[in-house]
Amino acid sequence: MKNWLQNNRGFLIFLLVFGLFRTAVADWNPIPSGSMRPTLLEGDVVLVNRLAYDLKLPLTNVILHRTGEPQRGDIVTFYSPQDGKHLIKRLVAVPGDTVEMRKEELVINGRAAHYQPLQQLNETVADNVTLPALRLQESGVLPPHRVQWLDGVKARSSFGPLKVPAGQYMMLGDNRDNSADSRYIGMVPRELLIGRAVGVIASADITADWMPRWERFASDFH
Repeated sequence: MKNWLQNNRGFLIFLLVFGLFRTAVADWNPIPSGSMRPTLLEGDVVLVNRLAYDLKLPLTNVILHRTGEPQRGDIVTFYSPQDGKHLIKRLVAVPGDTVEMRKEELVINGRAAHYQPLQQLNETVADNVTLPALRLQESGVLPPHRVQWLDGVKARSSFGPLKVPAGQYMMLGDNRDNSADSRYIGMVPRELLIGRAVGVIASADITADWMPRWERFASDFH
């Protein structure tokens, strides 16, 4: 064993440095669900900047230094405050914001978002279950981006108003009626933020034998 360690010391050091890099600097994450449709698709692999908000002690949530402030509209990876699962959602409200939703329409600090219909389609939400969907451009209170509403789903499409506590953030999925986000798991404390997603590295269609989606390689979120 000792000889094996000596013979492979360089490779082991590389693995250690690589692991620390992924836990402290940058990471890439596959998208397992449709909660961020249409912005992110199942099978996308996103690049995550782990230094966007905080420098953390590797392998912990201990913040050593703040490197930036989370902004409304950021796509963020974080640990669920409910069960610790690794999630990715859109940050819609920062500490001190007052947020509500009125029949799908987002209102932040008294300002209502604007919605422009883009596309009607049928969306598969489970095996042999297809629902009518409407995709829209949401703007006004967040940087413009696409969202999706589903017909026939019992989701929390109205809530609040509520105020975001100090040191916490509100997350919503862009697929508003099919997302386990802050409406269900609560606000997300800053120490549970992992990083800001900056783009799609690669993508494969998990419903079509993992065929590459070449048009999504090295793409942004617009």
